[in-house]
Amino acid sequence: MSFQAYLDTIEEKTGLTPRELVEIANQKGFNDPAVKAGAILEWLKTDYALGRGHGMALVHVIKNGPAISAKHVGTTGTHRDASDTLWLDGKATNPAVS
Repeated sequence: MSFQAYLDTIEEKTGLTPRELVEIANQKGFNDPAVKAGAILEWLKTDYALGRGHGMALVHVIKNGPAISAKHVGTTGTHRDASDTLWLDGKATNPAVS
């Protein structure tokens, strides 16, 4: 599953775009460098029933923003992404999907 696919599935499961979830996380202080991934994962599990894989994708975005490694961009594997920048504003508005 691509990184973007994880985020798209999170949107389907929660009804919130990744950007909206990042904003909620920031309001809760989860973007603080001292906050560990476990605390964010627990919040996502408790409030949104997200598992570890999907949660870790969102932890990356909360902590590092939408940029990802170009390692899988342009490859043909199952983990390939179309871009090294994740789309956070909802899959319905993603120009790469249209």
